[in-house]
Amino acid sequence: MCGTDQKLIWNGGGKLVEKDFYSELSNIVSTEQIKKDELLARHTTFRIGGPADYFVTVTNAQEAAEVLKLCSDRKVPYFVIGNGSNLLVSDKGYRGVIIKFTEKLCSVWIEEQPGYLAARAGAGAALAQFAREVARQKGAGFEFAAGIPGSVGGAVYMNAGAYGGEIKDSLTRVRVMDRSGNIMEKEAAELELSYRSSRLSAKGWYVLEAEFQFEMGKADEILQKIEELSRRRSLKQPLEYPSAGSTFKRPEGSFAGKLIMEAGLAGLRVGGAQISTKHCGFIVNTGRASACDVMRLMHQVQKAVREKFEIDLEPEIRLLGEI
Repeated sequence: MCGTDQKLIWNGGGKLVEKDFYSELSNIVSTEQIKKDELLARHTTFRIGGPADYFVTVTNAQEAAEVLKLCSDRKVPYFVIGNGSNLLVSDKGYRGVIIKFTEKLCSVWIEEQPGYLAARAGAGAALAQFAREVARQKGAGFEFAAGIPGSVGGAVYMNAGAYGGEIKDSLTRVRVMDRSGNIMEKEAAELELSYRSSRLSAKGWYVLEAEFQFEMGKADEILQKIEELSRRRSLKQPLEYPSAGSTFKRPEGSFAGKLIMEAGLAGLRVGGAQISTKHCGFIVNTGRASACDVMRLMHQVQKAVREKFEIDLEPEIRLLGEI
């Protein structure tokens, strides 16, 4: 809850000797890959979030597997992030280990096959850059992804989408890792991808790599469509402010932004957090917004929409830490 103190003890209530844990971490990755008390505001598009006890970057699947296993064995809380584009982090930060995929886990491979374009991307790859490279290689149907500021892994995890397109439309297979560090290949159908949802969370699977297939088109036409969608985004979305994208999921039969606007909430502010006047589906950080500001504003929005329309808005952004 906002405003309360937070102190969590690692190791299931027992005592974990910090220097021993750090030593074990540094046996897996270099000390340059480990940061203590790293501000998570530096790693989220909301630009909000306190320090993580440990912030560890991993460069390959083996490192990721060993770090996950160490955290699981020591009962140390951990969380895997991509670009931090759909995340609201507590002002008090995160008591545990944040794991970020980098370098080799950002690699991209694209090759034309008879009748289609095959593509593969590491979980840490920027989705927007990947989508533009697919377009340059004449892959069609992925234009919507060129404006989503997340990672490939995060996009698969939540089945990201926009302008009528979703990740599930072209995803064919994924390489995942479970909480014990075991690596598996899964067909896209096994993920049960639906609107902003998948079974990855319930199964405790983390995406390492994703494979896609696209229809072939004309690169100039595809890139032109991307630019048109980009123009529409800049006109309709508050890209000039830090945010976590759409704050609430689309309720059945309507749109969250439309309901919020019709409830008269455009421009409503709590501290540095504000309902965008450009697109009411976004809560933006107008400067020095705290996680508590955002949460209080979200609660006010949910209450107002429920009272006026009898509709419960469900958060689309993920919450991390005690907020």
